[in-house]
Amino acid sequence: MAEEHPPKASEKESRPSAGSSAGQAGASAGAPRSAARKKKVWKNIGVAQAHIQSSFNNTIVTITDEQGRVIVWATAGSCGFKGTKKGTPFAAQVTADTVGKRALEAGVKQVHALVKGPGSGRETAIRGLQAAGLTIVSIRDVTPIPHDGCRPPKPRRV
Repeated sequence: MAEEHPPKASEKESRPSAGSSAGQAGASAGAPRSAARKKKVWKNIGVAQAHIQSSFNNTIVTITDEQGRVIVWATAGSCGFKGTKKGTPFAAQVTADTVGKRALEAGVKQVHALVKGPGSGRETAIRGLQAAGLTIVSIRDVTPIPHDGCRPPKPRRV
C-alpha cells in the first residue's frame, strides 16, 4: 500500500503545463464520460411555455415545461436562414413550425406563448406554432420596458 502513494505524488509533479500538446491529448480522456450522458426523453408534458424572442436580426423560439426546463428550441439561423433574412417574418414562421413539430414529438399539446422583443416575427411565430398543431392557450407580451432607466444617446449631427 505504501508503494502506491509515491507514484501519485510524482504524477502531480510531472503533470505537463496547460499550454503543452500533452495536456491537450489528456483532454480526450474526459470524452467517454460526456459521451455516456444520454439525451433526456420528454413524454406527455401536456401544457408548456413557448418563449418567442424576436429581435430585428433573429428569432429564437424555445419550448419549456412549467418549471422553465428547455424541451426544444430553434433559431432562424439554425433553420437555414443567413444574414438579414433571419429577421424576416417568414424565417420566424419556419422556426416556430420546426419547434412546434419537435414539441409534438416530445408530447406537448398546449402552450402559453410568451413574446419578447420588437422584431417583425412576433405574430407569425405564433401562427407557426398553431400551424404545427399546438394549441395556444394564452399570449403574453413580456418585453422588458425601462422605467426611465438608461440615459439615451445624444442626438446625431448630420
